[in-house]
Amino acid sequence: MQINDLIKGNQKFREASFPKFEGNLKELVKHGQKPDILFVGCSDSRVTPDLMLDTEPGDMFVLRNVGNFVPPYAISDDYHGSSAAIEYAVSVLNVKHIIICGHSHCGACKSLYMDIGDSPDLIHVKKWLELGKRAKEYTLLAIQDKNDKENLYRTTERISIVHQLENLLTFPDIERKIKAGELQIHGWYYQIENGTIEYYDGDACCFKPLDEQKI
Repeated sequence: MQINDLIKGNQKFREASFPKFEGNLKELVKHGQKPDILFVGCSDSRVTPDLMLDTEPGDMFVLRNVGNFVPPYAISDDYHGSSAAIEYAVSVLNVKHIIICGHSHCGACKSLYMDIGDSPDLIHVKKWLELGKRAKEYTLLAIQDKNDKENLYRTTERISIVHQLENLLTFPDIERKIKAGELQIHGWYYQIENGTIEYYDGDACCFKPLDEQKI
């Protein structure tokens, strides 16, 4: 994929796809966006929220970052890009659902088991990966065969989703809205190799096929 391909792609979009959404987009421009869903996904180029969920413009407020991690709520004079997006979706857009969507073959989760060194070029990546530390620790306690790398990584990916859900609950407005029945949070696991999605069943403490989820 080259830049020229993207230029041609935009031309194709304007000619073939945009007319289908033009009326909807004009309404969204006139009245503003009102998505019911905040989708927190990984920046991985193989994860395509609009394609895998068949959504249209205006359906979801999307936050993507390395590892679909959620930093715990913190009050500090710093730049909190992911937290700012979450706060905006919850407290301004008043979304009704938050989805934390992890995925198979996640580079961030795999990197938790690697030494990326102290290069200044990766200083922010190294700090960010600390948000996956608890998932790694829990995984190492939960599985017996540490040499089965595929099972190690797949387990870490799923457990990380659960820990990111827990981090969501540290945001005061999220906790308040959940208690008031105004907001629901969901943990999903997308399998790149076959397109299926699993959801986390908190009562059973396991992931199940998304088709079985009852809302």
